[in-house]
Amino acid sequence: MKPMTAMATTPLPENIGVAGKFRDFADLLDSQGADGFRARACRRAADVVSRLERPVSEILAREGRDGLVALPALGTGLAGAISEIVATGRWSQLERLRGEMEPEALFRSIPGIGPRYAHRLAEDGQLETLEDLENALNSGALHIKGIGHRRKEMLAAALAERLGRVRTTRAYQSHPLPPVSMLLEVDHMYREKAAAGALRKIAPKRFNPKGEAWLPVLHARHDNWHFTAFFSNTRLAHELAKTRDWVVIYFQAEGQPEGRCTVVTETRGPMLGKRVVRGRESEQQLKEPV
Repeated sequence: MKPMTAMATTPLPENIGVAGKFRDFADLLDSQGADGFRARACRRAADVVSRLERPVSEILAREGRDGLVALPALGTGLAGAISEIVATGRWSQLERLRGEMEPEALFRSIPGIGPRYAHRLAEDGQLETLEDLENALNSGALHIKGIGHRRKEMLAAALAERLGRVRTTRAYQSHPLPPVSMLLEVDHMYREKAAAGALRKIAPKRFNPKGEAWLPVLHARHDNWHFTAFFSNTRLAHELAKTRDWVVIYFQAEGQPEGRCTVVTETRGPMLGKRVVRGRESEQQLKEPV
């Protein structure tokens, strides 16, 4: 059980702003047909945050994310959301559900990252959030032209400060991933429901000059995992006419940070014509019948 936390008699403006984003997120989940679990969790967290006697930025600065996770109703995922909101004034998950996601603008807020590198991170690196960038740096997966060792060190330091991390020399720790079979089930469910017109649609801000609500969104829950799925709305997906083939699935287990994968129809090799989870093809091949 988490310890009792002192609550404010007069709500603090910063905390009210964070709580408002949590409630907006919960309302969007409800309107887009998600089950009520995540929405209720967000509203409980909003109630706690709005009543704290200290600003969340102060807790983050003094105690890091552990100080946020120790609060009632806040796990790792929502603590990460607060860190992002404090650092940038934005919350990627909320903007994604609104169709307002603009990764380049987010990356330009990092010292030393101008429009050119922000574009490369978003388009070439397929990164969306500050945590995406941090994970790519820590895992050694960031390979962007012009971003060498020194710039990576600078970025890692800037992100650690902005996201309330304590920098250490420990090896990067990966988080559990949902089974490939589960991801393929979500992919199938999404494409089937999208084709039947059974999903709510949003109007993405990027690559959508007419402002049309064309992008279906699916929320699903399987065991301990929460999933949100969209067709890919990247520049490359549009250029290759894959906006009805590539499916981006966001996943999050209880108490864990959010992850992301892309499911596509394979165009070459032994998996030709089959749906595959990019980056995990070898797992699927091992399970294919001989």
